[in-house]
Amino acid sequence: MSTTTLNEVAVVQPNNQLRETPKRRKRIIVALTGATGTVLGIQTLIALRRLNVETHLIVSKWADNTLKYETDYTPSSVRALADHVYSNHDMAARIASGSFRVDHGMIVVPCSMKTLAAVSAGYCDDLIARAADVVLKERRRLVLVTRECPLSGIHLQNMLTATQNGAVIFPPVPAFYIRPSSVNDLVNHTVGRVLDLFDLDTEQFDRWEGFQKAER
Repeated sequence: MSTTTLNEVAVVQPNNQLRETPKRRKRIIVALTGATGTVLGIQTLIALRRLNVETHLIVSKWADNTLKYETDYTPSSVRALADHVYSNHDMAARIASGSFRVDHGMIVVPCSMKTLAAVSAGYCDDLIARAADVVLKERRRLVLVTRECPLSGIHLQNMLTATQNGAVIFPPVPAFYIRPSSVNDLVNHTVGRVLDLFDLDTEQFDRWEGFQKAER
């Protein structure tokens, strides 16, 4: 009879040969808030699915409203892009605990100024803020794709505080050197650069190759 080691690393077969158990997929948490730019979150989920990364998704109430206004997606179709979905009110979710193994950290895309403020202050009144707080305290990577313009001193101070405590602030600034022919080109570039921060290559955007390359 086969037996499994306590850490489930290998299984002993009847012929006493060891067989390694399949490794689980790498995990990442993705959160969508009510800021404009929900297409960035949607394309991030699509890219992560293509890269075979296990996604754990939280969508705020206002994100649901914004995506219906800005895109042709429905809340249910966006949730279908993720492997696991949580209610933003579920403070008992497994991603609310530091014991949950999340390999790549967390992306909040887009990130509203309200969510930025909550993360900056450690005010965990919903699952998005709590999950972000856990990622920071466990010294994992947290990327906040902040979407607001112009920025007040309060916004800038919250960004500084979040950065000083380990978060990466990533405003989705368009890269015109790629000579975009569509909004989709800009979206793919932003998503690709965000996922670069997790050492994930989408291979879906043009990288800067220098002036000599650009002039050819």
